[in-house]
Amino acid sequence: MITHVVFFKFKSSVSDADIQQLADGLGALPQQIDEIREFRFGADVIRSERSYDFGLVSSFDDLDALQRSVTRFTRNTRRLSHMSKPYLQA
Repeated sequence: MITHVVFFKFKSSVSDADIQQLADGLGALPQQIDEIREFRFGADVIRSERSYDFGLVSSFDDLDALQRSVTRFTRNTRRLSHMSKPYLQA
């Protein structure tokens, strides 16, 4: 089992509605990428200076499955990138 972890840091101008829109897009990924075995994501609840604003954790059977999912994700990246890029800090 391989676990893939991603953290997001949002611009200060990002609203709760923006985050919900991103979450809706991310929530569709498991139906689009068969290799995903587990998929969890959510907003930070601690809100410390060290915290990221949002994170996701996904699991795959093995490294090959993760790499295949990256290929499939790349096909969906334009849509997700369009949704998330205005919100993310550089």
